[in-house]
Amino acid sequence: MPTVKIKLVHSSVVTKKPLPLNDPYLPLVELKNVCKAYGDGKDKTSILKNINLTVKQGEFIAIVGFSGSGKTTLISTIAGLIQADSGEVLKQGQPITGPGPDRGVVFQNYSLMPWLTVYENVALAVDTIFKDWTAEQRKAHTEKYIRMVNLGAAMAKKPAELSGGMRQRVNVARALAASPDILLLDEPLSALDALTRGNLQDEILQIWEQEKKTVILITNDVDEAIYMADRVIPLNPGPDATFGPDFLIDIERPRNRAALNHNETFKKCRAEITQYLLAIGIEKTGESAPDKIILPTVRPNTSNDWNRDSSALKPDKDGLGRPRYLEFSQLSKSYPTPDGNSSVKVVDGFDLKMKKGEFISIIGHSGCGKSTVLSMTAGLNSISEGGIVLDNREIDGAGPDRGVVFQAPSLFPWLTAFENVTLGVDKVYPHATKAERNDIVEYYLTRVGLADSLHKKAAELSNGMRQRVGIARAFALSPKLLLLDEPFGMLDSLTRWELQEVLMEVWERTHVTAIVVTHDVDEAILLADRVVMMTNGPHAKIGKIENIDLPRPRTRKALLAHPDYYKYRESLLTFLAECDQAH
Repeated sequence: MPTVKIKLVHSSVVTKKPLPLNDPYLPLVELKNVCKAYGDGKDKTSILKNINLTVKQGEFIAIVGFSGSGKTTLISTIAGLIQADSGEVLKQGQPITGPGPDRGVVFQNYSLMPWLTVYENVALAVDTIFKDWTAEQRKAHTEKYIRMVNLGAAMAKKPAELSGGMRQRVNVARALAASPDILLLDEPLSALDALTRGNLQDEILQIWEQEKKTVILITNDVDEAIYMADRVIPLNPGPDATFGPDFLIDIERPRNRAALNHNETFKKCRAEITQYLLAIGIEKTGESAPDKIILPTVRPNTSNDWNRDSSALKPDKDGLGRPRYLEFSQLSKSYPTPDGNSSVKVVDGFDLKMKKGEFISIIGHSGCGKSTVLSMTAGLNSISEGGIVLDNREIDGAGPDRGVVFQAPSLFPWLTAFENVTLGVDKVYPHATKAERNDIVEYYLTRVGLADSLHKKAAELSNGMRQRVGIARAFALSPKLLLLDEPFGMLDSLTRWELQEVLMEVWERTHVTAIVVTHDVDEAILLADRVVMMTNGPHAKIGKIENIDLPRPRTRKALLAHPDYYKYRESLLTFLAECDQAH
């Protein structure tokens, strides 16, 4: 491993005497039996318990964990932002007693001064830490790190003028400009799209190689951890979070994403880490509760046969596989340019036919028009050219025959989970009895794992639980078409995996025709019968369609073991890489 020259003059760590740093076995960071709890008395909750960690100089460590596992508490303890209740947190053998510029921290949210430019945001840190330098030295140092993260052309811009990825680059530049010994990254890329995330991963790795930094990365993405790190360590879910076993990533650097699909070490590591995380997830959440509620046999008023047949019939699966159930015919969408003198065609000739009961994934880079296609299908966005026909009727507006699940579910925070779903069910089943409607609501909320939270207000639920309510609500409406717009994009891996399983399990019962927009290649393969790949915008259209011939019902564990899985994965990744290069 490369060594790091420590600048103790800038450290807030209390030291009696600098220790020799040419010893390759000297740990840069050590955590010994670290414990941390919040609250008092009956309300006291243990977050971290007996955490032990040794990090060598120049090492790149990835810690994978899920929401509530104590990841941010852990990184904040190393940063000196909070103090452990017991145990030792050491840097070079000396206790960490507070924050300091020897530890650069990048959090998930961008902590930028909105009234300052990119240059001024980074210079603020440089001017504070390197007061003894000349103005010219500080200016050169600031500009060096801004250029290092490829923001040289944006130095004079303010955060509001930047994309999410660019704002996170400013955060990284500011942390690096402090010349820290350790870079602490707390899920810095999780809110970014796949392309921006991949580019920033490569930039961080390049900086790590150039600057010889020690890096501790917190992430919920197994692929990101394996791609970037020397060691991957799971943080088991709290309370009383502890570390799982170390997974050594013995893959030669530099690493190539496409080539990793053929690398047996990568496949083995990926399967082992994923299976470990799935196992601790099941241990945390428990198995699904057995069915207690029977779904009433009531036909929704969105049925084509509603006027002819109002008898109590459960939505049936008649006609599954019927061709051209949903048809996109040369669908296009144009938006006016800012000057209003012309227009830009975002989607240009999207043409697709879907069978009844088919599940389609749409993937592509940000800005390729995936969500635009979905919003036109939902009737929430007007169509510029072409048309969409669902079950022999042209779509000309929104309607309850299409259930939509967005990235952030639109729930009324003052209503309970039960009441939020009831609002839609009452509209779609006005002819059913109150008891039948209640059973429909309870059935779907139970199916998505909310049997114990039916009467909790939406404001009291976690992000994952709120998204479960959104999924239950969409299925409870018995729509002809289910539309999912990156429904799990803001969730941690464990919650995302759980909800993918929930979605597949409920879909297997209904076989509703479904479209999911996602930037997650593995999610696209896991859910779909076909993956539709869109070219980059403007003038985006379908570039390729991959038929996913994998047995159903599917599980992530079974998928990783299937001989064709990595073939499909490579096909999608190669297409996205080619789009990136063309762009």
